[in-house]
Amino acid sequence: MFYFPVEYFLQVYSLPLIGEVRFQKDYFSEYPEQIRVSGDVSLRTAVSYIRKPGYYAVHYNQPGTLVIGAILRLNEGAIAVFSGEPNQSEQGTLSPVYTLESNASLAVPTGLVFIRFAESVDVESQHEVINRAGYEVAQSLSYAPHTAWLRAKSGKIVDAIAGISQLEAIANVENVEPQMLMERSLK
Repeated sequence: MFYFPVEYFLQVYSLPLIGEVRFQKDYFSEYPEQIRVSGDVSLRTAVSYIRKPGYYAVHYNQPGTLVIGAILRLNEGAIAVFSGEPNQSEQGTLSPVYTLESNASLAVPTGLVFIRFAESVDVESQHEVINRAGYEVAQSLSYAPHTAWLRAKSGKIVDAIAGISQLEAIANVENVEPQMLMERSLK
């Protein structure tokens, strides 16, 4: 009779080790997969931005920040776009990157939302309803008093995007669009 050491038997007849399966963390799960831009609310025309996996943007506090490895720089260097997964040590605010459904241009939300009321409605008269929707006026436009740039009261980009439908529901609103920065293309 032959005797084999147990260790030898286990090495020969054991199943191979199964590789550990790791799911990549979705860093931007709170952001929508798709952002519909209403265009003219009365016409109900819309285009969509689709979230682009494998890319992220870093929003820096200062324009012209020295950035290494960015595939795209926007807003005078205040926003840098990278491919891959975000690094936990990133300095700045992170956001996802989107593409327009009609082309492959990368687009980055800034956290600002443009609103246009009917020409007879002044934005100043709508501060209370804008505040109830979770926004504040970031910039009034003197040449177009029925329009303004808004930001979410929380200051978070995700909140600015999430509340767009609340802004669209305000009486006399004709257009609501998130500011999406893209690389300038010359025609």
